[in-house]
Amino acid sequence: MGFWFRIPLWQRVVGALVLGVIVGLLWGPGAESIKWIGDLFIRSIRMLVVPLIFFSLVAGVAAIGDLRKLGRVGGRAVGLFLITGLISVALGLLLGALIQPGAGLNLTPDPSAIPDKAPPGVTDMILSMVPDNPVAAMANGDVLQLIVFSILFGIGIVMAKEVAAPVQRAVDAGAVVMQNVTMIVMELTPFGVFALIAWVAGSYGLNALLPLGKLVLTNYLGCLLIIVVVYGGILRFVAKLPIGDFFRGAVDAQAVAYSTASSSATLPVSMRCAQDNLGVSRSLSSFVLSLGATINMDGTAMYLGLATMFGAQIFGIDLSFADYMLIAVTATLGSVGAAGIPGAGLIMMTLVFGVVGVPLQTIAFVAGIDRIMDMMRTATNVTGDLTVTTTVAKMVGEIDVAEYKSAEDV
Repeated sequence: MGFWFRIPLWQRVVGALVLGVIVGLLWGPGAESIKWIGDLFIRSIRMLVVPLIFFSLVAGVAAIGDLRKLGRVGGRAVGLFLITGLISVALGLLLGALIQPGAGLNLTPDPSAIPDKAPPGVTDMILSMVPDNPVAAMANGDVLQLIVFSILFGIGIVMAKEVAAPVQRAVDAGAVVMQNVTMIVMELTPFGVFALIAWVAGSYGLNALLPLGKLVLTNYLGCLLIIVVVYGGILRFVAKLPIGDFFRGAVDAQAVAYSTASSSATLPVSMRCAQDNLGVSRSLSSFVLSLGATINMDGTAMYLGLATMFGAQIFGIDLSFADYMLIAVTATLGSVGAAGIPGAGLIMMTLVFGVVGVPLQTIAFVAGIDRIMDMMRTATNVTGDLTVTTTVAKMVGEIDVAEYKSAEDV
């Protein structure tokens, strides 16, 4: 057993994917008899969604601190984080619609794995976001209502200041606990992936797995477009700083992010890059980067939109304009609640899929290749953190431009 846990989880998941393909092709339709193991994995993920979103979102919003004191910096940072998040999820939807990585694969969804769709229409969508009863929203798994309540709860903590300190500590502790519970549940991933991929390969053949390659390539293309076009545009036209110097100064953090697939683990390196390479003041970089590691997940937001399109395509789910609006809002806010740990995007998929009725079987279908995509998404997230930090520092005059431009020599 010790040998099993010494193998990194992502390697176990990839191994399970390969083994599942082999077993499925050899076993044929009979592989459906082990599909229940994958269904158990899906249920375990669904179990996490409500507490994980609540604690992570409330902790992230509360981390802003005193809204009036930090409004000059925090307001600009949060605004940029939300704007880039919306752009990112829109890009994921666009790429999914243009490239259609799931086209040609027609799977039959398990009715029990199809969440109830949110009411259609813009007015109904807006009304459905506000819960009559927050506890009922949690019990029923109404994630949009849960997000709204969690954000308001976090703002309430910030406004209450010292009085709410015990509550904030409890929420922070709850966020840490849920991250640990998530890591425990993620240990089921190899077994869930093995069972569901064996079922897919046995029932539909090897051609059923080819769309996964298209999904990986589309994910990387989307992340590169965010880094080069979106972040490059912000640096060039908003911050009015040279783009090349930024990427030379940020490369260490990008490399660590790509290898660890964890924005939280990369945070110390990001701070060093911002302060030593990009000339951002210590106080501003510490605040904005810590906030960004908690609430800024542009790569994840893009992927949530893309994965939702992928799931809709492989299961033949028609999405309306209202569905696209729901995906954009939910993926943006859901990425805010994504923990900065490997595999967190899989948990957030449940949130986005739930509002548009995409079968949750999609999660296990892509879990085997998630690590490959997660590495690039994390590098994108960290690059976004540094971009917003640098831009806000330029706006408020807390950057040494000469040091920024000397990043080439660092």
